[in-house]
Amino acid sequence: MKNIKLTIEYDGGRYQGWTRLGKNESTNTISNKITEVIHKMTGEDVELFCGMRTETGVHAYAQTANFKTSANMKTYEIQHYLNRYLPMDIAITKVEEVPALFHAQLNARSKIYVYRMTISDVPSVFDRKHTYHCFHTPDADAMRRAAAKFLGSHDFKNFSSAKQGKSTVKEIYDIEIYNDSEEMQITLHANDFLHNMQRYIIGMLLEIGMGVRKEEEIDDIFAGKAQPPTPCDPKGLYLQEIRY
Repeated sequence: MKNIKLTIEYDGGRYQGWTRLGKNESTNTISNKITEVIHKMTGEDVELFCGMRTETGVHAYAQTANFKTSANMKTYEIQHYLNRYLPMDIAITKVEEVPALFHAQLNARSKIYVYRMTISDVPSVFDRKHTYHCFHTPDADAMRRAAAKFLGSHDFKNFSSAKQGKSTVKEIYDIEIYNDSEEMQITLHANDFLHNMQRYIIGMLLEIGMGVRKEEEIDDIFAGKAQPPTPCDPKGLYLQEIRY
């Protein structure tokens, strides 16, 4: 059996996330599209593991996944076949054969997300599906000060839509906020993320940057004394990298 590692780029705009299980189960997911083509290629029903389950509407510059196969194909043949039959909004940018014990989810050490927003006077017609547009420029300095409150280990249950049943304590290593005259980017680097945790954190930073909420409210939300923020629009959110 070969253990195959995929690096995947995708536009998540029309999909129900990486996978969709439970009462809202859906086959319109990134993982389902890929496993369908793998089955067509190998005749096998493989289990596809990913480094991070992205949510509905979220994109990826470099998702990582792996599966095991008995197919006698070279890595470049696998890559060419997948890219030939996958939808054009999903691309396999790299295929590698890795050691048998490699697991895309269990071996992941940290994840990096980036949020892209346009802040120019006129929203771009061509970027509208892949960036969020702010009609008023947020206060980047206020957002940077507030971002410091998220750094380190915290219980993020009030900054996520995660269900009970697993630890809600995560560690954020870094939050960077970059802006020029046309675009603002927020980069989050953490050991892991709860369901929609990225969107709640970014939503809070945006509300502070727009003067809707104050930095001090972050502590109140952690303590359950204040209402969580509105999650940011997923169309500007990208899984940028998974580190192993």
